[in-house]
Amino acid sequence: MEAADYLSGQTILLDKPLTWSSFQTVNKLKYALKRKDVLLKNIKVGHAGTLDPLASGLLIVCVGKNTKKISEYQGLPKEYTGTIRLGATTPSYDLETAIHQTFPTNHLTEALVQDVIPQFLGEIMQKPPIFSAIKKEGKRLYEHARNQEEVEISARPVTIHAFEITAFRLPEIDFRIVCSKGTYIRSIAHDLGEALKCGGYLTALRRTKIGDFSVEDAWQITDLEQYL
Repeated sequence: MEAADYLSGQTILLDKPLTWSSFQTVNKLKYALKRKDVLLKNIKVGHAGTLDPLASGLLIVCVGKNTKKISEYQGLPKEYTGTIRLGATTPSYDLETAIHQTFPTNHLTEALVQDVIPQFLGEIMQKPPIFSAIKKEGKRLYEHARNQEEVEISARPVTIHAFEITAFRLPEIDFRIVCSKGTYIRSIAHDLGEALKCGGYLTALRRTKIGDFSVEDAWQITDLEQYL
């Protein structure tokens, strides 16, 4: 494609690498476009839904006039796969922070886990993790957390369309979740652990779909750089 094609608007699917931020991934694409053609030096580029550095998977990137579609894409349901470790908790609900509490898991069975899954289906009220970018009193929640400040976090409605256990190997379980915009999979891991009275936290996460867009159709960033 020529510079004019990108300026007129393109939607690009990227497979965000593990440990990269969404911002870093988008910037890699921006720099590649700038190197391709001087006309693309100031082109608008944005993504439709942040992925944490500890997550990999589908990132929808809008270029040129297609940046007007970002909010449309953000509203689409999302599919994730990943792993929850039961028997312990972390303050961030994932591997960003160290384990701070452990609990016995000898009461757990696959049947018990399956019995509590329906609690997380449909529209539910969910509290975001304290280690998140949501603003409270003018600061990000993670800033309050790092300063060890107590803040009240309000629960918000989210919709879980599907929650499937795909592998059961204690203390870990693999899952597939389809959910609405604004859902924190880390909170589901934590809340599932509470429901099972054993604690839980997220150890792996991959976004596989956004609406009808699939990570199977996404570019690896290095391949896209070479193509450009």
